[in-house]
Amino acid sequence: MDDKTRLYIYAFLSRIFTEELDERALKDLYENEELLETIGEETLQWFRQNELPALKEALNIDYNSLFGINNHPIESAVMDSKNEILVGLQNPVMQFYFSHGYELNLESSRLYVPDHAGIEFGFMQSMISGGDRKAQAEFLHGHLVRWIVPFLIAVKPMADTPFYRDLCDFTIEFLLSDYSHLVEELGEIDA
Repeated sequence: MDDKTRLYIYAFLSRIFTEELDERALKDLYENEELLETIGEETLQWFRQNELPALKEALNIDYNSLFGINNHPIESAVMDSKNEILVGLQNPVMQFYFSHGYELNLESSRLYVPDHAGIEFGFMQSMISGGDRKAQAEFLHGHLVRWIVPFLIAVKPMADTPFYRDLCDFTIEFLLSDYSHLVEELGEIDA
C-alpha cells in the first residue's frame, strides 16, 4: 500500500475515533461508496437503506456508548491494570512523541490525553508524512497494535450499528497489515 493511501486511512481513523460524526463528516462518508464498501459490505448496505438523519442519530448514540460512556479508547486506561489514565511525561506515548519531534497541544484539542486513539492515529499520519518508516513500525509495535487490537476485539460485540462493528474489523485488519508490511520491508523491529 502506498504512503498516500496509508496517510488517508490514518487521517480517517483519527477523525472517526476523535468524536462522533458531524453533519459534514457524515455526508462525506455517505457519498463515498468506495470507502463504505472498504469498511464493510454490511456498512455499505446499512448506509444505502437509511437516510442521513437516522444514520446520524444511530451513529452518534453508538459512538458515545462505545467510546465515551462504556469504554475509552485511551492506551493507558486499557493497558494499566489500575485503569488509570497517564498524562504528561509519565505517559510512554508522550515520551515517544517527544523523542520523535511531535509537538502535541492538548489545550487546542477536545481530547485531553496524549494516548487517545484519535491522537495516536494522527501521530501515525504525521510520521508517514515525515517518512521515518522505522519509527512508524516501532510505534505500531509498541503502542497501537499492542493495545487497540485487543480493545477493538472487546468493543465490537457492544456495537449496535454495522458501521462500528465493521470499523473495528477494518481497523484491526489495516493495522496488522500495515505493521506486517513495515516489518517485511525493514526486518525485525526493536521496540
